[in-house]
Amino acid sequence: MRIGLLAVGALVVAVLLAAFVATYVMLQPERFTSLLQSRARAAGLELTLSNPASPTLWPKPALELEGLTVRASGAEQPLLVASRGKLVLPWHALMGGEARISRLEVEGARIDVDALGAYLDTLPSRPSTAGAILPTVDAGFRIERGTLLRGNELLLSNVDIDAGRLANGIPFALALAASTADGTPYSLELETLPQLSHGVLTLSDVELGLSSDSRFAAMLHGGATWRGGADVGASLSGRVTRNSGAPYGITLNITPANQQDPLYVALRLDGDNDRTDIRIPPIGFTEWWSGILAGGSPTLPPVLGSIEAKTLDIGSVHMKGLRIRATPQTPAAASTAAAP
Repeated sequence: MRIGLLAVGALVVAVLLAAFVATYVMLQPERFTSLLQSRARAAGLELTLSNPASPTLWPKPALELEGLTVRASGAEQPLLVASRGKLVLPWHALMGGEARISRLEVEGARIDVDALGAYLDTLPSRPSTAGAILPTVDAGFRIERGTLLRGNELLLSNVDIDAGRLANGIPFALALAASTADGTPYSLELETLPQLSHGVLTLSDVELGLSSDSRFAAMLHGGATWRGGADVGASLSGRVTRNSGAPYGITLNITPANQQDPLYVALRLDGDNDRTDIRIPPIGFTEWWSGILAGGSPTLPPVLGSIEAKTLDIGSVHMKGLRIRATPQTPAAASTAAAP
């Protein structure tokens, strides 16, 4: 019996060793890591690993990655550092088929906003007259337990992003969850069908959800169109529910820029006691906010429209009968029936 047990044990060890060798030979880790690095180089990025990739078969063929670092070509500051990662591969990769990655998973990623912005600035700008594009992402990806930083400043923690394949005519889904620096959690979900034809990108059947636990939840449905440059149009409508008050009806419209007006985002909220109907030029608002951050003289934001609320609570401030109206001739005027 003892000899038989030793023989069985030796056989099991031999089978496991043979399976490991076969897995390593069939998956060829260097082939897929080279594919990932070549795709990074094509995008102007450098990807390095602290250790060689190791293959695994359970629950799907995959390559385990350790110590991922991604930086712009020639840059010192990395834009992404992750402790672990995984390349999920199709089953036909075991048969020596086409080198293709089904999914990329990254764990414990640290993303630097400044390094990411510097990389984006190096990308060639597209002419304003160029049509829309749809960057194709053959593989889905997921980021777990990530953090978003600006230098040493924490912007978002517990970042979790799960996205599917992005391609023309294929339904696309994106789920994002994160917590702000003060620990407030937010989540966003997007589902749509992207279609690109003759320089026009259409997002049909858009389902957009935004929520924060124990605070609010918004669900919008509609569609969007991009023809290139600032020629963006969208129409979404839905409902916002709140734990601390009555629900709102919400309408979000985006009107493209023309010879007279810039690109505008129009937001309308209709509630039992409150009503908001405002228009915001995103480019102008970004420039205004950048000026404020740069220490420029305080000015009113470039917002048009009106806000009416019977009561409004912002922190320790309580207001009643609030009315705000902003027009091109009168940048802003506000009154309240009762002081804080």
